[in-house]
Amino acid sequence: MQVRLSEWEETCMKIESSLGVVVALITLASVTRAQDATKVDAASSRIHEDETRQDAASTAQAEPIIVSATRTDIPLDQSPASVSLINSEDLEEKQIERVSDALREVPGLSVVQTGAAGQLTSLFTRGLGSDHTQVLLDGIPMNQGLAGLFNFADLTTDDVARIEVVRGPQSTLYGPRALAGVIQIFTRQGEGEPGITLTTEGGSYGTFRETLQSDGKIGQFDYSVGTSRLDTDNARPNNQYRNSAAIANIGWSDEQLRIDGLFTYSLSDTGNPNSIFDPKPIDNFLTERWLIAPNIDLRVGDWWHHHLIFSYDHERQVNDPNEDGFVGPTRALFERATVDYQNDLRLTSWLTLTSGFFYSQVNTGQERPFVSQVFGPQPKFISDYTEETAGFVEATVTPLKDLIFVVGGRLDHFNQFGDIWTYRFAASYKIEATNTTLHSSVATGFSPPSSQDKIFGNNSGLKPDKNFGWDTGIEQRFLDNRITVGATYFHNDLSNVIGLNGQFDTLNLGAARTQGIETELRAMPVKNLTLTGSYTYLDAEKTSSADISQLPGARLPRRPRNEVYVSASYLWCKKLRTTLEAKFVNAREELNFGGPNFDIEDYSFANFAAEYEINPHMTVFGRIDNLANEHYSEVFGFPALGRAVYGGVKIRF
Repeated sequence: MQVRLSEWEETCMKIESSLGVVVALITLASVTRAQDATKVDAASSRIHEDETRQDAASTAQAEPIIVSATRTDIPLDQSPASVSLINSEDLEEKQIERVSDALREVPGLSVVQTGAAGQLTSLFTRGLGSDHTQVLLDGIPMNQGLAGLFNFADLTTDDVARIEVVRGPQSTLYGPRALAGVIQIFTRQGEGEPGITLTTEGGSYGTFRETLQSDGKIGQFDYSVGTSRLDTDNARPNNQYRNSAAIANIGWSDEQLRIDGLFTYSLSDTGNPNSIFDPKPIDNFLTERWLIAPNIDLRVGDWWHHHLIFSYDHERQVNDPNEDGFVGPTRALFERATVDYQNDLRLTSWLTLTSGFFYSQVNTGQERPFVSQVFGPQPKFISDYTEETAGFVEATVTPLKDLIFVVGGRLDHFNQFGDIWTYRFAASYKIEATNTTLHSSVATGFSPPSSQDKIFGNNSGLKPDKNFGWDTGIEQRFLDNRITVGATYFHNDLSNVIGLNGQFDTLNLGAARTQGIETELRAMPVKNLTLTGSYTYLDAEKTSSADISQLPGARLPRRPRNEVYVSASYLWCKKLRTTLEAKFVNAREELNFGGPNFDIEDYSFANFAAEYEINPHMTVFGRIDNLANEHYSEVFGFPALGRAVYGGVKIRF
């Protein structure tokens, strides 16, 4: 055994020696300065942090704390909802730059990108609509635009600390758009001595990307900042993508009070080549977004917590020349202001009451000065105004140490279609003897008509989509939490869905049923090796004959029946980390308006990433996306990119 160990150490020394020339050249070209031992320790690399984390895992691994399942802190292994967690280490190991790519590994989620980077990127949770998942950033609703969905195309992982995905109806906690689930993205909170990380990379398709990340704490003040710039030409003519993004979280805190502010900005400019069957050589789409959100956290001892968020966000879109032959060039504006107050009251050791108030007003408008009048008079300016007021209450009861009951209700009032009531019951039970967690929930959810539904349907009587959903699952942990396996069965009955009748009016016509199984694996079976995997089986079927967009009994379009994801990451010789991930998707259909849907091809892809730490201040990295050069489309007629190679360097100060 001692001989084998010596051979392995010798191999590591040879690997490091072979990289010596490269290391020397890069080190001479870089500007590094001597620092005291304290600062070197503070600037130690993520790879070393990973090693420490995995060493600790060999004994006992601390259970992560999540928020989104109940709006209060709860250990992940006691969550009454079906939850997946993605942390910043996962994002860095796989060199994930956009949130949508991170979500591809989560069971129950189907990510659909209309071609290459920068194009419309939608998400289906448990087979429900792309506007049925509420996306939150530090508790702030982000779904925007005329369609009410969230376009993940421009959302980067800059300054992201973790992502929590809660599946199943969550409207009782989060209101509109949460009838399928919630995706909440949390930004970093600065701590420790301030530091800066710079990254530059380049690669295939004329791609260049630069980032800056900095965070730290000075006295009672803390900050975190992330910025990035991406330029790529992609593969097709008129498919270029330019994106600038910035996010900052600045705060002040003491033992009881925290005041902070979140600021975001993004500007993206994309060429829209349309499908390969009808290419558009000059269509261009520009989107500018910004958000400001101050918030206050006040804790009165351990038994009373107040949380207040104000937010204002603004989105501007310019579609020019928009070669659709009917609407022509457009300019759209979306404005939203929200107030979200939450009160957590711990009445006894076994009862916590969470209540809150929510207010939102949304203004949308679109100018279309060249709209065709061929089909009769068409307005050149369209607009919509929505106002919402809501209140909710939730009780978390823990009659036994490992038994949790959650029950809640919410009333939302809208200026256009009145009141909507939702409820939720959920429970979890952890069996300590076997380290097993059982969880189950039943809930209702809703998604209001989007501005697009109301404007283009010319119908003021539309009501929200509704969902009744339930799930039940189990999680089993082995080897002191180093291996976790989970499985959940889910069922949704969707009703009141807005669809088209024979006169092409938008009405509440549709109904659908989705059901299936989600499984997930997280494991660190040996030191330095991390394994993840997920599998989703989905049966998503339309059950109404009134909506003419699909025949009754048809499978819902773009919802795969089977999705498999696997990844493996290993740290070699304390310096080199390699990660391999793969995904397989099959049994999809594409919408054929008014007729039977048609099958579209199965696909699979694999990505490889590697990074090597030269010293605590410098890391070189590279990756290969679509390793096997698979030719596929997530949306029929909009091909994804072929094999692509990227490389870069990361410098820390």
